[in-house]
Amino acid sequence: MKEMRFYGTTLPGVEIEPYPGKLIVIEGTDGVGRSTHITLLRQWLESRGHAVLDTGMTRSFLAGRGIKEAKQGHTLGRLTMQLFYATDFADRLENEMLPALRAGFVVLTDRYIYSAIARAVVRGVDPQWIRSLYGIALVPDAIFYLRINSAEELGTRVLSSGGGFDFWESGMDLHLGEDFYDSFIAYQKRLLLEFDRMMSEYGFRVIDASRPVRRVSADLRRAVLRIVDGKSAPRESNTASATPSVVAFETPERGGSSASSAEENVRH
Repeated sequence: MKEMRFYGTTLPGVEIEPYPGKLIVIEGTDGVGRSTHITLLRQWLESRGHAVLDTGMTRSFLAGRGIKEAKQGHTLGRLTMQLFYATDFADRLENEMLPALRAGFVVLTDRYIYSAIARAVVRGVDPQWIRSLYGIALVPDAIFYLRINSAEELGTRVLSSGGGFDFWESGMDLHLGEDFYDSFIAYQKRLLLEFDRMMSEYGFRVIDASRPVRRVSADLRRAVLRIVDGKSAPRESNTASATPSVVAFETPERGGSSASSAEENVRH
């Protein structure tokens, strides 16, 4: 059982009590492979008998649909959008994550407060204000940061997936480039810089995501095994690697091969 710890002031009405579950965060910039690895981890954990909840940004019942609709019109101001995202997070924390953790689930979250903070800071929001806004967040059991060599490598992955560039994930609202590609590269460079600044602040466990899916997945499994089962395992060789070598990504996050295909490559 673990005592609840929050980064700041807890949500009103939340009972601070020990919980048996595990909160595991998979963080990283756009196109780095978070969704693929969340899917693989969930399948693997469930095969080992663990109950798993996976969640992520803009999935709350209260605010998820509203955020997606707001992004279609590009009309809301930057602070309003940040408050919208914070509402989405608070709803999921109170009504999904905390109940699941109390019930003993492993909660896998595709991004947590760190992506929201990085995106806000890049858009000129005060860093202290946005951190205080997310003071309601429960401190996770582990934060795995899928780190890639460069924004250019992320751009290559998006192009190879055939999914195209998203307006917001390319930072087009910031007018950083003349087209989607140039804006994407400039925006992702800024996000990578913010993530690097947060690594020591929040205790990220860095995973070299420039390597093939099966190797990244194997490292994640070994690290997660120690958390959920309390069993020893060989230390992942890539942790805290700040300058990983560039290797082709075998299963892009957008489009391309399915997560089940990637699972074939990593199944023991």
